[in-house]
Amino acid sequence: QVQLVESGGGLVQAGGSLRLSCAASGSIFSIKTMGWYRQAPGKQRELVATIPSGGSTNYADSVKGRFTISRDNAKNTVYLAMNSLKPEDTAVYYCNVLIFLRDTWETQVYWGQGTQVTVSS
Repeated sequence: QVQLVESGGGLVQAGGSLRLSCAASGSIFSIKTMGWYRQAPGKQRELVATIPSGGSTNYADSVKGRFTISRDNAKNTVYLAMNSLKPEDTAVYYCNVLIFLRDTWETQVYWGQGTQVTVSS
């Protein structure tokens, strides 16, 4: 019913920047909260940032001041601009989207396929 396509990961040196994108398509009536999570090897998946359809953004303390989440509602897309990257930011990044479905009038959570971000020291 819904597909999420992520892009923008890669290898970057410490101090560098990357921009992740996640585009949703399919049976979408409206998108509520959009967010990014990450999972490093051997660690649990953790919240990075969220952005609701209205209201203020939320960030993990570890990324505040370095990462910026934004969304383009016309394109059903969420972005994560990552600056001043550190080796500890290395992880697989997943987008997470709460969608009100057009066909079933239900609200469901969807996850992207994940994109690898590697920061070298």
